[in-house]
Amino acid sequence: MRFQSFLREFKKQRRMVEKRKKRKSEELSNPVRKKIRVPSPPSLSLSSAPSSLSPSLPSSPPSPTSLSLPLLPSSLFLSSPPYSLSPSLPSSPPSPTSLSLSSLPSSLSLSSPPSSLSPSSLPSSSYLSSPPSSMSPLLPSSSSSPPSLPSPRSSSSSHNWTHDVFPSFRGEDVRRSFLSHIQKEFERKGITPFNDNGIKRGKSIGPELIRAIRGSKIAIILISKNYASSSWCLDELVEIMKCEEELGQTVLAIFYKVDPSDVKKLTGYFGEVFKKTCADKSKEDIRRWRQALEKVAKIAGYHSINWDDEANMIETIAKDVSNKLINNAPSSDFDGFVGMRAHMENMKPLLLLGSNEVRMIGIWGPSGIGKSTIARVLFWEHSSQFQFSVFMADIKRRYPRLGCSEYSTQLQLQEEFLSSIFNQKDIKIHHLGVVQDRLKDKRVLVVLDDVDHLDQLYAVAKATGWFGPGSRIIITTQDKGLLNAHGINHVYKVGFPRYNEALEIFCMYAFGQKAPYDGFEKLAWEVTRLAGSLPLGLKVMGSYLKGRPEEEWWKELPRLRTSLDGDIESVLEFSYNALLAEDKELFLYIACFFNNVPMEKVETHLANHFPSVSQGLKVLAERSLISITTSYNGLTPEDVCMHDLLARFGREIVRRQSLYDPGQRQFLVNVQDICKVLKNDTLGSERVVGLQLDYDEIEDELIISEGSFERMSGLQFLRTTRGDRYKHSSPNYLPRKVKLLHCGHSLMTCLPSNFNTDSLVELNMPHSKLEKLWDGIKGSERVVGLLFDYDEIEDELIISERAFERMSSLQFLRTNYHFAVNSSPNYLPRKVKLLHCGHSLMTCLPSNLNTDFLVELNMPHSELEKLWDGIKINHKTRFGSTRRL
Repeated sequence: MRFQSFLREFKKQRRMVEKRKKRKSEELSNPVRKKIRVPSPPSLSLSSAPSSLSPSLPSSPPSPTSLSLPLLPSSLFLSSPPYSLSPSLPSSPPSPTSLSLSSLPSSLSLSSPPSSLSPSSLPSSSYLSSPPSSMSPLLPSSSSSPPSLPSPRSSSSSHNWTHDVFPSFRGEDVRRSFLSHIQKEFERKGITPFNDNGIKRGKSIGPELIRAIRGSKIAIILISKNYASSSWCLDELVEIMKCEEELGQTVLAIFYKVDPSDVKKLTGYFGEVFKKTCADKSKEDIRRWRQALEKVAKIAGYHSINWDDEANMIETIAKDVSNKLINNAPSSDFDGFVGMRAHMENMKPLLLLGSNEVRMIGIWGPSGIGKSTIARVLFWEHSSQFQFSVFMADIKRRYPRLGCSEYSTQLQLQEEFLSSIFNQKDIKIHHLGVVQDRLKDKRVLVVLDDVDHLDQLYAVAKATGWFGPGSRIIITTQDKGLLNAHGINHVYKVGFPRYNEALEIFCMYAFGQKAPYDGFEKLAWEVTRLAGSLPLGLKVMGSYLKGRPEEEWWKELPRLRTSLDGDIESVLEFSYNALLAEDKELFLYIACFFNNVPMEKVETHLANHFPSVSQGLKVLAERSLISITTSYNGLTPEDVCMHDLLARFGREIVRRQSLYDPGQRQFLVNVQDICKVLKNDTLGSERVVGLQLDYDEIEDELIISEGSFERMSGLQFLRTTRGDRYKHSSPNYLPRKVKLLHCGHSLMTCLPSNFNTDSLVELNMPHSKLEKLWDGIKGSERVVGLLFDYDEIEDELIISERAFERMSSLQFLRTNYHFAVNSSPNYLPRKVKLLHCGHSLMTCLPSNLNTDFLVELNMPHSELEKLWDGIKINHKTRFGSTRRL
């Protein structure tokens, strides 16, 4: 029995020895990864080469002056080179924010070389990994797992790059040929590659080269037939593949006169060279090299054997590298937008980008809340992930409802949509089925910004079936009913920012940073509180106070407290009251009549009202009360735009000029007030300067009183749009001071006989019934613009031979003949800058046309056979479409 017991004990000891030897052998063959076990904590990561720990740890609870290993934070990293821990202990416990190595118990020591670890001292889930990490005692002891690594995308965007490109190559194969040529092309395209001329090559890559690899945005591995003959190149390759995984570095492979399959399988000449290099190398080096070569061989790279022309190959590679650098360049456009990251996170479940489902997503909220900004950030972040993408801005302004011309407007919107998404100018279509036909199999990202009518959606995004799998269509709007009507269930409501975020928004505009200057803290908090949480109001207030000294802030604060109650209207009123008298007046003109109008027209119409219209516009733009933007196609003049809230605020100021008698106000824009004035001979007055009326908003038929316009002797700007609901009466009198006359859908066959054109600057009669402008000869020398649409004229219009001769100041002429048979002008004034004659029957432009002033000529669907007789050319002229399609 004793012998059997002895034998069992002997076999047990032998198995333990064999296991120990086997573990030792595995550790020697792969010293950077080995599994070890301890009872607690749940996980412990130790980075770097293993160190020696004493085989036992104190089993009793640690004293106040000692710290046992299980109490170390679970995210603790022990780094190489190994530390030697002093056996002496401190007289006091370690501080919460630091951990002295001497505070560990004397029974725990780290020493080199590596030794075995007690199987009972470390957790089974722990492992030793490379590369070494620094010791981190600052993490809380309650952590149960190591901190997660950032994704490659986030690592790539936040990494500090020092070079555009790092080329890895075998010099003897390509330095004087392919490499020199591609570097020359890189230089031509402004791409900065790393240059290794000053580095001495040894048996392994040094720290300088590792820094260069890790500091390059793109690594290009140029694999040639002798690439594997250099352990230096192979070590570079290992480091590059490591950076691809850890830093999100972009890796491109070029197989130069080498078959990728030989690289992957290590066959052929490439395999023979590799075997020679491995002759005196360790098993670990060989394993790392093989693994890296196998990875790079799987990259869809550039194969020289597939190119007949090496120059074309080099040009293509350089172009691709340039595009990658451009697409991956970090943007600072949205750095100042407070709370934007939270919006992006909230949008993720709605976007569900990993799904092949076609989704329409609505972004809904009031004016000035930041809907368009959120959509732009989404577009910038995700557009590169789609086959095609387009951002259609400010649709409400550029494509409003146009009554009977609704279908043609939808066609125009769809044409612009297709031109933008395919980056192809002047696409012309003849029906609304083109978008569906062209995009039904393509993955697209579409942003439709500021939509206010279903017809706009019907034109470009009527159904999800119009787009290919995985497409996303984002619509921003103030009208949630519109989203519901279109069946859009994925809606993101943009909420008001929290108070601290509102302060940051205000500070960005007031101080150019997210926090107030020293000494301005209380002032900034108080103004933010009074301004309310609407980003637009914060922007207006911040822009007004920017650059002002502290004393002026304190002086303004009492007035702010009395005139503001947190309501956005009060905020805007404060900003308005800070303007000079003439700037206030200009603000009201834009709010009531000239919003979203080309700046050149605003300056022309208001030239006699203000000393310097352009300077006044500049002041308003600086105060964030208007914006001056370029039109979508980049061809028309810049537009003066005012936010909806600001425009409504300006109209409210005019309403307060005479609360109970609208005829005493400067502008008439409210439909009920206008009807009240036009029906009553006694309410109009010479104070009225502008009148803007949308007949579609009138519930009953409007009968205009004969004397209503006679009492408005100061009227200068008249704009009406007529729908088909009622046949309202037309004015039989127009004041002599009228400068701008825009009467859409007018039933007049001729302008009033008493109409005096001495002050007339612009005449616009779209969709009118005019048969002639007026009886007799009218002085029209001051007319600058004329916009006319013939498509509703029932009878043929015969243009008088001298109709245009007296319009010597005419600069803008836009007519649309459509398919009616009408005569064409036989004379055009010499100052014409813009000439747009749609569906014109002219076969040649008038012989007297002087092109010295001509800037844009557009003759869509015309019958032109030649532009003019003789040679007439102006290098500034832009030519549009001239032939019928």
